[in-house]
Amino acid sequence: MRMAKILFKEEEAGVLTQHDDASFTFRYHDSWISDSSKVGISLTLPKTKKEFTSKFLFPFFYNMLPEGSNKHAVCNFNRIDLDDYFGLLMITAKNDAIGAIRVVKSNLLESENK
Repeated sequence: MRMAKILFKEEEAGVLTQHDDASFTFRYHDSWISDSSKVGISLTLPKTKKEFTSKFLFPFFYNMLPEGSNKHAVCNFNRIDLDDYFGLLMITAKNDAIGAIRVVKSNLLESENK
């Protein structure tokens, strides 16, 4: 299992998890849900207590990935398999992503404390 913190405008909104069976879940933190000034990160991932599940990387996050020769260059440089979308997302969206979302590697203990 691999986990990533999802930051919205530098505030931690929730956790994206890739499970051992390669499925994905996204869950907002309770503190994000309870704050009425916080918005959902995407129209396809609206702010709710519900945990979102998918057999594939959610389209919202998949669309943040590089394509074509840029994808090949990033994967070669970072020694990531071309099909490792979660690993690619954590590399490319941790510091410099378009928009308000950043994706930062997390560990299980950090995420359980939210």
